[in-house]
Amino acid sequence: MNTIMGWGRWLFILSFLLYTGLHFGLPEAGAEMIPSFFPARLFLNYATGVLVTAFIISCLIGKYDQLASLLMALYVLLMIFLIHIPRASSSVNDMLNIFRNIMVIGALLMYAKGFSKDRFLQ
Repeated sequence: MNTIMGWGRWLFILSFLLYTGLHFGLPEAGAEMIPSFFPARLFLNYATGVLVTAFIISCLIGKYDQLASLLMALYVLLMIFLIHIPRASSSVNDMLNIFRNIMVIGALLMYAKGFSKDRFLQ
């Protein structure tokens, strides 16, 4: 049973890898989600893809993974406020994304507390 539960860490990291694939595989779609008041939206899409990739690498090698998890939680929280809340009144998908992102923040905080190898902030 412990082996199966141990897969959770890898599935958690895999989900971010798939998310990064969207940043680089469909960059125009990601850039369209960024509010128009931000300049260089395509660049921001690629930049956030690089940051998510850095989070994945940090988790895989176990260096600064606690800090990376906390910073990723902050990024997801910003996504809620900057992208999903403004569009939630006209989009059911964005309403669902708010709930999903709250769950992701919870999972990131649990990872930082329970699974991170490098306890940078303690």
